[in-house]
Amino acid sequence: MAQSARTLAPSGPTNDYHLLPVTDRQMRYARAIAEQSALEIPVEAQRDRRMLSDWISTHKPRAASPFDNYPTGKQVAFAERISRSKRRPIPSECFRDKHRMSSWIDENK
Repeated sequence: MAQSARTLAPSGPTNDYHLLPVTDRQMRYARAIAEQSALEIPVEAQRDRRMLSDWISTHKPRAASPFDNYPTGKQVAFAERISRSKRRPIPSECFRDKHRMSSWIDENK
């Protein structure tokens, strides 16, 4: 019995049991990104689902968000602090455009 266990060990499972294979859908999306960007998908990423997912996240095209032009929370907080101390209202259009908010902050510091 001990001898049969020894003969099975070398041809048994490997240490990469935790690696999940790449899905077909994932591979198609990665190839589409690679074609558009003229990039090559690393061989290691083509074998490991997690590595390919990281590669896709890094190289996928970024869609423009409607909120990209809004001021950041820090900008708004700083402008509100200035507004309270100087007793000047912040124009409503500044809350929809980060460049206008920046200009208002610079003018009212």
